[in-house]
Amino acid sequence: MLTQRRTFVKNTAIGAAGITLAPLFNQSLFASAPADAFPRSLPEQEGISSADILKFIDFAEKKDLGLHSLMIIRNGKLVADGWWDPYKPELRHMLFSLSKSFTSTAIGFAVSEGLLTVEDKVNLFFPQDLPETLSPYLQQMQVKHLLTMTTGHDRDTSGTMRGGKEPWTKTFLSLPVQHEPGTYFLYNSGATYMLSAIITKLTGKTALDYLNLHLFKPLQIEGADWEVSPQGINTGAYGLRVKTEDIAKLGILYLQNGRWKGKRVLSADWVDKATTYKVSNASPKGKDENSDWQQGYGYQFWRCQHNFFRGDGAMGQYCLVSRDLNTVIAITSETANMQSELDAVWDYLLPAFKPSPLPPDPANQSALKKKLASLTLLPQQTVLGQNTQAAISGKIFNMANNSININQASFTFNKSACTVILKEGNFEHKIICGSDQWVKGETIMPNSPANLVLGNNSATLRTKVAAAGVWADDKTYVMTLQYFETPHGDTITCVFENNTVNIKFINSMSVRSPGFRESRPVLQGTMA
Repeated sequence: MLTQRRTFVKNTAIGAAGITLAPLFNQSLFASAPADAFPRSLPEQEGISSADILKFIDFAEKKDLGLHSLMIIRNGKLVADGWWDPYKPELRHMLFSLSKSFTSTAIGFAVSEGLLTVEDKVNLFFPQDLPETLSPYLQQMQVKHLLTMTTGHDRDTSGTMRGGKEPWTKTFLSLPVQHEPGTYFLYNSGATYMLSAIITKLTGKTALDYLNLHLFKPLQIEGADWEVSPQGINTGAYGLRVKTEDIAKLGILYLQNGRWKGKRVLSADWVDKATTYKVSNASPKGKDENSDWQQGYGYQFWRCQHNFFRGDGAMGQYCLVSRDLNTVIAITSETANMQSELDAVWDYLLPAFKPSPLPPDPANQSALKKKLASLTLLPQQTVLGQNTQAAISGKIFNMANNSININQASFTFNKSACTVILKEGNFEHKIICGSDQWVKGETIMPNSPANLVLGNNSATLRTKVAAAGVWADDKTYVMTLQYFETPHGDTITCVFENNTVNIKFINSMSVRSPGFRESRPVLQGTMA
């Protein structure tokens, strides 16, 4: 049985379109939730140690776990929330495979409406897409096998689906099924796409529109968007963007057995079936008790250590739920080692939870509030590089031939920012990097930011970005670009020496994951 995640990747390119930017003003990161979304409480009142929450945050920063946001809710009360600037509570974040848990929820609504059962045969939904001959295993495949990742395939089908020219449903149904459905676990994003396609087939709506009606409206989740296949069907397995608070809302809905603010939204029977153990996902060599990817699988939800269940997405997007602790923890981040993040939760955060309220701890409560309000990814400013800055400001550098067709570069400094212009022929790509502040805007660059999934990305063609710059030494100016509705960023290092400049691009995924390569060339230029 295989549990590998998606490994399809594509790199970014700077030379295809421009970035326009405007100042991002400093805001408190101790966010106020929208009206009555979650009532607030002090951690100790809900039996949680403020000191231990601080220890978790300090450890995450020390070990560079890449956190972007954190929300902790216990007993229905929000006890701690924070966003690492430029990430903000009002901004959506790319969920990757945490999208799967939302797709499962859509199936739950459809089952409750009587539109299907989990025992229905998959092939019956798509008669126009079936191969001429159906294998016995394909004929046996049921909706529950899509939900539990036990379709019987030997490999994830999504890469073949995205790479072909046929409708994705047709490609899925054409692929060989090597194992009897229900007997072999394999993490298969193509299976989740088929669930999304079934929703569209039965309702005439995309999964997003269907959830807008049944889930997002009751839970007051606004502004969600979702990638689509060439056939206009939501990708299901990935591609959904919502706010951190919305991740927490999904967790609370499941924690409360399908109720939201006392009202029934989702069937309690579905909640139970989706979040409890259905199939083994342990290694054929034996279960690793310390791996949160081998504790069992439900309906697009993972079982975890310590009797938690979760939805999760690549690079560290989590909705962690504990019935024992009456707790939901929502996290967004960028990490290449998701187990290390969960281990930090188990080792540093879990001990903070006690069975009853704790004595007041005003000192640590104040320290936690101050910490949550000052979280940031902003590079620390220096006083270096002033002579070089004066010498190059406003000057034009002619660039050597390169594969991204940048022929000129210039750097113009003032007290608050540096305006960087990269010219491609007569077209200017402008990046404004704040000094000691983020400057934000939108990019329409194709393939930017880096994405784990090849294929259609129409929902995120316009990508929000924040930029800042700092002199690392007297000759090196480093630009940091953070695409704050995704986990990803870019570091652009510019080295000036003897009237020349070298410009090197590094995407954040290549830093965190050795298997992800940076494809953009190093640009070399000479002052005109």
